[in-house]
Amino acid sequence: MNKALDLYTSHFGLTERPFSVLPDPSFLFWTPQHTRAYAMLEYGLLTRAPITLITGEVGAGKTTLLQKLMENLDESLTVGLISNAHGDRGELLHWVLMALGQRPPSEVSYVDLFATFQDFLIAEYAQGRRVVLIFDEAQNMTVESLEELRMYTNINSNKDELLQLILIGQPELQDTVRQPNMRQFAQRVSSSFHLTHMDAETVLAYVRHRIVTAGGKKTMFQKKAAELVHEATGGVPRLVNQLCDLAMVYAYTAGHKTVKAETVQGVLDDGTFFGRAMPDPQETV
Repeated sequence: MNKALDLYTSHFGLTERPFSVLPDPSFLFWTPQHTRAYAMLEYGLLTRAPITLITGEVGAGKTTLLQKLMENLDESLTVGLISNAHGDRGELLHWVLMALGQRPPSEVSYVDLFATFQDFLIAEYAQGRRVVLIFDEAQNMTVESLEELRMYTNINSNKDELLQLILIGQPELQDTVRQPNMRQFAQRVSSSFHLTHMDAETVLAYVRHRIVTAGGKKTMFQKKAAELVHEATGGVPRLVNQLCDLAMVYAYTAGHKTVKAETVQGVLDDGTFFGRAMPDPQETV
């Protein structure tokens, strides 16, 4: 398999695969959407917003933005990353404490767990440090868990916040937060942004950016080919990566040095690409 990938990159004169679906901050393409989303993340940290909310469809680039943020965080911050947290409030607090490097006993009351958490926040604050908890895939959290997070933000010292929360999730997270019974939670959200899909022009720039980042020439991917990619994927970055990667494999096996619209169409006609964008239900009514 590694030899095949070497042939793939060597054929196009690349240093690495340009369209891996794994999040990689080095390939981050700053679309206007991603620039604004990242600005909201930084704004939330700078203004010590109790809760910062970033949402977007699957594959919109949320995790890549998060990784970029993690690379650039101030050293005075103590950060805990919790991915796909679940369970009741006691289990959630266990997840939080473990993300902060704490190892509470498994058999302990919620009151003791909360006291441990509060003592940790106060100790960090005394050392001039602020704690930031980042929840990825937060759309999977229940209303009860989100309400529990809101209660965490009540821990403070005079006017200074000891704790900030960053929630990253799919659009369902916004729907949950907008429920009438989540009004108090929503009032704590001081910074937020929703990532939408890329348009055709942005897809072309995105594709060529990744090609150049991997050591190739931007003309390797023709404009008509990128337009077809946009049409088939709806501009979702992860799907764009999948289809472009397959198109480059097809071009390689055909001995071509460029990816044309015919190449992309061949991938679609063969049924090799399974991520074809579904129509928006609102647009079909």
